[in-house]
Amino acid sequence: MPGRDDADFTAFAVAAWPRLVRTAQLLTGDFHEAEDLVQTTLAKVYGRWRRVPREEIDLYVRRALVNNNLSRLRRKRVVHLLTPVLPESLRHAVAGHAEAVERRTALLAALADLPPRQRAVMVLRYWEDLSEPDIAAVLNCSIGTVKTHARRGLAALRAHPGLALPPTGAPR
Repeated sequence: MPGRDDADFTAFAVAAWPRLVRTAQLLTGDFHEAEDLVQTTLAKVYGRWRRVPREEIDLYVRRALVNNNLSRLRRKRVVHLLTPVLPESLRHAVAGHAEAVERRTALLAALADLPPRQRAVMVLRYWEDLSEPDIAAVLNCSIGTVKTHARRGLAALRAHPGLALPPTGAPR
């Protein structure tokens, strides 16, 4: 029944939209690009919705999101600008707002410096909290490749000047 499939897709898209946009923002570094990426991904998923096994929907959509981002970067159609746009809920934080903005901006800048697949592994592992086998399934690669990207990505983030920790005893 087409009506039921449309209703199922609409319910999925509405429920998943905030999570997908947050993930896409970490992948792209820009809120508006993230929204465009999620919209493009959901449009492509909708075309295949009836053929996606229901138990694999999250895996399928994550894979599509990451692949669409990698394709977007390969085509270089979009100028990749990193802007520190915060979700509305964080704009009204009371304590430590300036420090939170500074940390978030530094993290987004450090993520932007990673190669696309390393960045995808970092986002899927530490934001989406996926296991190494799940990430391997999303990226369609081996677990060893995921481990290598994770190790190199963490090393790059730890060495990034914007994320450097102050010396012990120094004020933050």
